[in-house]
Formats: sequence, structure tokens, C-alpha cells
Amino acid sequence: MSRFVGPTLVASQTGAKTPDWLRLAIAAVSGAALSLSFTGLYLSLYSWICVAALLLAVIGGSTRVAFAGGFLHALLFVVTSVPWIATVLSVHGGLPVAGGWGVLLLIAAAWGVLVGGFTLTVHRISRRSIELASIAAPFVWVTFEFVRAHLPEISFPWNLLGYPASANLGLLQIAALTGIYGLSFLAAGFNALLGWVVASKRMELKHRVGIAAMVTAILVVATLVGPRLVPQARAQHFARAVQLNFPEVPEYPTDWFAKNVQQLDEVSKMSLASSKEKPDLLVWPEAPAPFSFEDSQFAKLASSLAVRFGHPFLAGVIEWKTPGDLSDKVPPGRLVPYNSAILVDAQGQRVFVYDKIHLVPFGEYEPFPLIHRVVANISDEVGGFHTGHQYAVGRLPDGHTFGVFICYEAIYPGEVRRFAANGAELLLNISNDGWFGHSAAAEQHLHMVRVRAVENRRWIVRSTNSGYTVSVDPYGRIIEPLPPDVRAQTDLPYDFRSDMTIYTRF
Repeated sequence: MSRFVGPTLVASQTGAKTPDWLRLAIAAVSGAALSLSFTGLYLSLYSWICVAALLLAVIGGSTRVAFAGGFLHALLFVVTSVPWIATVLSVHGGLPVAGGWGVLLLIAAAWGVLVGGFTLTVHRISRRSIELASIAAPFVWVTFEFVRAHLPEISFPWNLLGYPASANLGLLQIAALTGIYGLSFLAAGFNALLGWVVASKRMELKHRVGIAAMVTAILVVATLVGPRLVPQARAQHFARAVQLNFPEVPEYPTDWFAKNVQQLDEVSKMSLASSKEKPDLLVWPEAPAPFSFEDSQFAKLASSLAVRFGHPFLAGVIEWKTPGDLSDKVPPGRLVPYNSAILVDAQGQRVFVYDKIHLVPFGEYEPFPLIHRVVANISDEVGGFHTGHQYAVGRLPDGHTFGVFICYEAIYPGEVRRFAANGAELLLNISNDGWFGHSAAAEQHLHMVRVRAVENRRWIVRSTNSGYTVSVDPYGRIIEPLPPDVRAQTDLPYDFRSDMTIYTRF
């Protein structure tokens, strides 16, 4: 007779056994349900219960079912929470629809192996003790999330379990101590508690329910009271952020600037429009346009804007230069492209450049050189950019320092942290989320950016091509967001901080 009981573990006094197909179905459905915390209404409730359902589905089953349950959970979660990956690859990446979904399924499979490793580990520990397995579960979950963020070539720490909890301003402050992984640990721990309440028999059910009710009450009080205790951040500066809203195109004609004179005049006027806020920094996003300071047309435009604005101008560009790393096997003297951010000072001179370090696999580079021929045969639009190698920190005229992270880099907490650790007192995020279309991706991206602000206690000024352009204060409040898919400008509050959080330091 099994010692495990519960709605998903129907082995009980009667000796009935839960069929494998039901366990696997529950695991799969729990993965699809978890995606509801990352799409649509973004209801965080599912992130607090769906992993518990997964645990209950695999504990008490066979080793094979334990791994397969975790795999199916992740597979369904990926295809329901980030289906936009397939769309982006087919619409903008030049892949056929089947190819886009093929890449998405490869990502889901890699994710599935990790979650399968989690369920398999907890399953094996549960054979000794449900209590021990429940204690171990949040540690194991966060370990596999950390692994996912550091996989070579295919790392993808998107939609971690802790992000729905970060929607609560009070709980979000945990990130200053632990980073996003602390919030994931909290959510995974609560899920494990629910699993223990159902599956354990070491304590009477009423006592187990009582403990869970007490923990739930504490959590509810924290979510209600916590936001009221978060300090208000004061800003002494404003940045003019321009949401260019340029259309996504597969390639740029040689006469792009001549064809887009009217658009460039419009965004230039927006950049220089008078304002009572008196902004002292101009920020343009990573844009789908052939902006390069090596191109005299853009260099003249950028220098003129900075001089007329009277303050520094930061913009996303393509830098063409010789590789800075000998590992880049490029013929001597050949110039290669980098996805970069440059700062032009009020005298019109380029005074700072940051080259994007974490490129988008299959979008900005080919993740596995061995599959070069396969990728090249499917699409000529994949790859091309070279990797930056320095977490550069720039300096503004008043002596304050800043760091820039570009688009995809926002999902990597350890990498954004390096800018603050290197002395950046302000963080700037430029992005082009237009590739995501009208999917949930742009909002998911924003939710991750706000956690980076709290992890490092820094203001973040975020300028995007088509949304969401916002300011985020050091406590995670989103300020003055521009609506998506419009061409507009806004003056975003910001300030400088030099203190370091425990997360930034350690």
C-alpha cells in the first residue's frame, strides 16, 4: 500500500494506483496553466500552485514517469508562454513556419530536460522522505533555473518562476538581497509546502493544513502591507526618450536615409521639442534602421542633435570595426558589425561605446558553428554580429556614471549586475521589441527589466522602438510608460545612486 495520498495520488486506503497516463496529463496541464501567470491577465496565482500539482503528479510514480512528467510540464509551458519565438523566427528570421516551430520545440526540449531533472531529483529524495523532498524542492528548482541561465550557447532565463511574484512591490524588494532567484525560491517553496500538505502522512492532516494556512496568511499580509512600506524614490533629472516606431524590414536599401527624410525630421523635432522638465539626456532605442557612426549621414544627424539638444545623446547603432578579441577568426583589416550603443556629447563628438555582449541566438549569431551549413540553407538572415567583451561604464559631463544593456541582455540578472558592480550609478536599457509583434513578449520583457532595477537599486531609463518605453525607479515602480506601437516622446525621471545591494556585491 502506498504511503502517499491526495487528489493526484489516489493510492489510498483502497490500494488504488494512479495510472501513468493520468500523472503525465496532470504534469502537462500544470505546465500549460503556469503560463497563465506570464500571459493574458498575468495572474500570479498559477505560479504559486502549478509546481505543486507537478510534484504531486510525479511523487509516488516510477522514475520514468517522474522525468517524463517534468519534461511534459516544461514542454507545454514553453509552447504556451513563448509561442512568439516561432512567429519571430518565421516572420522576421526568414525561417519557414515549420522551422520556427522546430527551433521553439528544441528550446522546449532543452527546458524539459532541466525540469525533468528537477522532478527526477525530488522524486528520488521523496522515496526516503516526503518532508526531505519538500525541503529540497525549492533549492533544486532554483539550481536548475540558474543552470538554464548559464547554459553555453542556448541559455534562456526567460519567464523564471519568480517573475509573477515580482508584480507585488513588497515581495519584489527581496530581489535586492537575492536577485530574481530569491523570488523563484519563495514561489517554489510555497509550491513544495502545498505538495507536502497533500502527500505527507507523518503529521495529521489538520495540522498540515493549519501550517499551510498560517504560511499563506503571512504571505497574504506581506503582499498587502509590503507595498506600503516601500520608500518613494525622488528624481532630480529627466531623460528625453523617443519611441521611434520604425517598421521592421528584412534589409535596408542603400538610399534608406533619402527615403526616410520625413521620418527622421519628425523624430528629430520630437527629440528637440521644448519641455518644462528640461531633460539633460536624450535617448534613442535600439532601432531597425541602418544607424552607424561610420556612416557620415547618421554621424552628421547624431552630432547635430546632440549639439542642438545641448546635452549628451545616446543611441543604438551598428558599429563596424576590427574584432577586439583574437578568438574572432576574421582576416586582418576586415571590419565586422557589432550591436552597440554610443554616446555623443554636446559638442557632437562620440565619447562612449558599448558593444552588446549577450547576442540573441539564431537572430544575431549562429549558436553552434557545426550547424552553420544547416542554418545557412534554411535562412540567409541568421547571424552576423560579433560579441562585445567589456561591461563598459560611461561618464556623463557632471561626472556621474552609467551603464547600458541592450535588449535581450535584460533577461540576464548576473550580467546587468556587472554594470552596477563596475560603478554605474544609472542604468540605460535600449531595445527593439518590435520583432515581437503584438504578442505577450514585450510585456514579459518589461517585467524582467523592472526586477533588474531592484536587484541593483538603480534607476533604469528604458527606450524602445515600439514599446514599452518607461522609467523604472530603484524600487521597481514603472513611471511614465508610453503606449506601444506609437511614435512619441516622453521625459522620463531618473537619478543616480552609488550604493550597492547585497545582490550586486555578492
